[in-house]
Amino acid sequence: MRALVDIPDDMVERLNALSREKGVSRASLIRSALTRLVDEAQIGDVDAAFGLWRGGEDGLAYQERMRSEW
Repeated sequence: MRALVDIPDDMVERLNALSREKGVSRASLIRSALTRLVDEAQIGDVDAAFGLWRGGEDGLAYQERMRSEW
């Protein structure tokens, strides 16, 4: 499919520089970006939340802190 998309001039310049650096076409860069966007949008809520509490306070401490605000 072909699509007509308005891209700001500064973004086109950045795409041109990146395409030269990577040795690929602008179209290839845009297709890759769209693929990543669609793939990320399909991540389920469970997968997106997995590990959310890692490194933070534990669930019980959070619950007690939230209830103390009441």
